[in-house]
Amino acid sequence: MKLNCSQSELNIALQLVSRAVSARPTHPVLANVLLTADASTGKLCLTGFDLSLGIQISLHASVEKSGQITLPAKLLGEIVSKLSNDSPLCLNLDENSQQVELISKSGTYQMRGMIADDFPDLPLVETGTALELNSTFLSNAIKSTLFASSTDEAKQLLTGVNLTFNGKGVESAATDGHRLAVLNLDNILYDKNDDNENNIDEFEKFSITLPSKSLREVERFLSNFANNQPVNFFIDKGQVVFIASDQVITIRTLDGSYPNYSQLIPESFSKTLTFDRKELISSLERIAVLADQHNNVIKISADNDSNIVKITTEAQDIGSGSESLPVVMNSESFQIAFNVRYLLEGLKVIDTTTIQLSCNSATTPAVFSPLDTNFNFIYLVMPIQIRN
Repeated sequence: MKLNCSQSELNIALQLVSRAVSARPTHPVLANVLLTADASTGKLCLTGFDLSLGIQISLHASVEKSGQITLPAKLLGEIVSKLSNDSPLCLNLDENSQQVELISKSGTYQMRGMIADDFPDLPLVETGTALELNSTFLSNAIKSTLFASSTDEAKQLLTGVNLTFNGKGVESAATDGHRLAVLNLDNILYDKNDDNENNIDEFEKFSITLPSKSLREVERFLSNFANNQPVNFFIDKGQVVFIASDQVITIRTLDGSYPNYSQLIPESFSKTLTFDRKELISSLERIAVLADQHNNVIKISADNDSNIVKITTEAQDIGSGSESLPVVMNSESFQIAFNVRYLLEGLKVIDTTTIQLSCNSATTPAVFSPLDTNFNFIYLVMPIQIRN
């Protein structure tokens, strides 16, 4: 293998691909990045794969001789990032010693690699369901619910986001057992004509749960796309693949049936409070400074006589805080308590001016939902029991 490529392009590609390299590899080659040079296409392809998440990126290169090699991801990334970016970078593989020489204006470095035959094949779906998705809508579906997934590896299914594709749309949901975020999108398919969504064929309903760690990489992947750019999506036998431009992300789905979260959402509510979302977030951020010092608990006390809500916290032996906010409410005075971090994380993904808090009592699920938008989103949070 022998080629010349841009240092800056290789550096960017290595940073992205390295996200799929295991920090604790079960086999030495999984700590490496696979480099594949193809003289016929003039491309250098980089692949990282931890057996669950795979990322593959291609970049233009002047390939004199085709070939493959795997190199330590961390070491290669650190060397390339510090090389001069104002001249091409030359990579030359000695196939007898499996040593790669990197030559740039800055200097020359040698690295010993491992043969490509030891690197596992990236699973690419060739059959099954294939869809062309709107990248903006897909990004919204992920980031609007991802934050609510669990970090407890013992609750494996809850460490992922459940995506239910139905007809033309998708319902994205995530829960950690204490809160639940659900977003409904009527259409997630890419419309080539961009004028009449009725031109888009419908698809049969199916549901998958994808690991949150992997979906964070998909979200980063989508953030570089132009607005509403299409993304090819394939799923078959527990493997999902996203393809766009010269980038590929492959993810293994989580096994098992996701909990029936819809039964957690109350059918009706006896109490509703309507807030200005930005004012509520600002108040919560200020009072969280004290709440974080103890147990993250804040109390919301609604006074029907004054249409004022008080948000309070008490950090034992440290101090206390209180905020007052105007509110529109339809019920008698009551008090309810929450984990302030749960509230802030959910409120920040809702792009709306006003937010409504709906509940029935201080011990039953409370739902936050947007009012002045078509954003079909609900955020359910379990209150914290108040001890008198």
